[in-house]
Amino acid sequence: MTMLRDPSVKYSPFPQVPLTQRDWPTRVTTAAPIWLSTDMRDGNQALIDPMDAEKKARFFDLLVRVGLKEIEVGFPSAGATEFDFISGLVQSGRIPDDVTPQVLTQSRADLIRTSFDSLAGAKTAIVHVYNAVSPAWRRIVFGLDMPEIKAIAIDGAKQLRDNAARLPGTDWRFQYSPETFSTAELDFSIECCAAVMDILQPTTENPIILNLPATVEASTPNIYADQIEYFAKHLPNRDRAIISLHTHNDRGTGVAAAELGLLAGADRVEGCLFGNGERTGNSCLVTIALNMYTQGIDPGLDFSNIDEVIATVEYCNQLPVHPRHPYGGELVYTAFSGSHQDAIKKGFAARERQNDERWEVPYLPIDPADLGRSYEAVIRVNSQSGKGGVAWVLEQDKGLKLPKKMQASFSHVVQALADQTSRELTADDIWGAFDTAYLKVEDKRFQLVDWHETHSGPDRIFAGKLTIDGTARSVSGRGNGLMSSVIAALAESGGPVMDIVDYSEHAIGQGSTVQAAAYVECRTADGKSVFGCGLDTDVATASVRAILSAANGA
Repeated sequence: MTMLRDPSVKYSPFPQVPLTQRDWPTRVTTAAPIWLSTDMRDGNQALIDPMDAEKKARFFDLLVRVGLKEIEVGFPSAGATEFDFISGLVQSGRIPDDVTPQVLTQSRADLIRTSFDSLAGAKTAIVHVYNAVSPAWRRIVFGLDMPEIKAIAIDGAKQLRDNAARLPGTDWRFQYSPETFSTAELDFSIECCAAVMDILQPTTENPIILNLPATVEASTPNIYADQIEYFAKHLPNRDRAIISLHTHNDRGTGVAAAELGLLAGADRVEGCLFGNGERTGNSCLVTIALNMYTQGIDPGLDFSNIDEVIATVEYCNQLPVHPRHPYGGELVYTAFSGSHQDAIKKGFAARERQNDERWEVPYLPIDPADLGRSYEAVIRVNSQSGKGGVAWVLEQDKGLKLPKKMQASFSHVVQALADQTSRELTADDIWGAFDTAYLKVEDKRFQLVDWHETHSGPDRIFAGKLTIDGTARSVSGRGNGLMSSVIAALAESGGPVMDIVDYSEHAIGQGSTVQAAAYVECRTADGKSVFGCGLDTDVATASVRAILSAANGA
């Protein structure tokens, strides 16, 4: 089969929501929602090899460290393994007092009872009951009409009420999902939720959680937001309900749907770290939280060591976090393009001059350091890179701050190496190329052995011992400064005739281990520009080495 030229014969456009006035487009998020991680339930049931008890315990501890206060710990009626883990979590005292465990169950009496039993003894707990309500599920899966589907929801609510009374030692909270909400009739979803509320009698002090899932993402995020706003405006006793979102990523917009759903009036977001879950996954809690963070909102979740979070998630899920995943991927703070590298480098330079902490670095919406990442990998070099990227790597790795024209000259050396190797160049590769081009003296015409300087009136006299073409020679030269006298000594010894165009120097490191780096640009008699670099603990010696480096380049 091939793709249809007229897909409308097979697929229908998603209907619009009958909302006469939309408030969500003009709203702004100002505070974090209630977060619920469903990694240990929705995420776990989507794994090729579900987590064992050790991995689930490790994941639970991670979620607590990150700051999750509501955690869906499993599906206890699925089997003894799930039940025993959840019960053990409660009985062992592993759940902090400020963390509420949640379990999920279908709306069946025996399954609901088992779910309550798994949490017996918990200080507080949420039991989440669901039943599918959309037309496709009613017609194809269950063969039931609307009243029969609503009756399942009502019976589930009664079971919640009665089981909570059976186990009064726990502060029980209730959650109901009109499953497949996003593809169901809005008024019918509201009718089922209102019927559940009539049974459970929530209050403003003890509200019910109504979860409105995009079980399969089937529309653009704005339509999901319309659905949430319509639901919130038409639900009786709205102040007695927490509206929760559970978006999936079938269309690639699960995060956007959740963000717009919050603008539309929702209070809570369910999802997984890095978007794990069935099919294309759930909305990513890391992305939503850090999106808020970059807007100046404290998300209440701590990803200060995002690499540790990734390592644990990858170990427990046995799935990799994609290198391009927002905020956490290995490559998301990395620029290979020369123009990107130049902009980033200038952004960091501007930060060193500014007087406040306001973050404004091109191409980086967040400071990687806030998430425990270093700046070393922000710029990496391959054949697409430019002079700014090469200079950045040398500065970060070796502390060298190459003058701009020298950056351009050396970038040609690196470009040739990248073209030759057809791969990314490491910091060691770049340093090796720089060392060969400017610092190494083996097999070079001019090598410094020793030197000293004297004064004669206004002139300065350089007297040194050099190895020239493999032969040790004593040389001397007169000039108005040290470097001009070195150039004179070279010219008188058969070396190139050069003039100094530019010179700069800086310190590398601090304290007793400080080194001096000297850079020089010279022009030869035929007008060619050559560059040199010298490193030494003595700044004067560094400048002499820089002149000899330029002479070797000439």
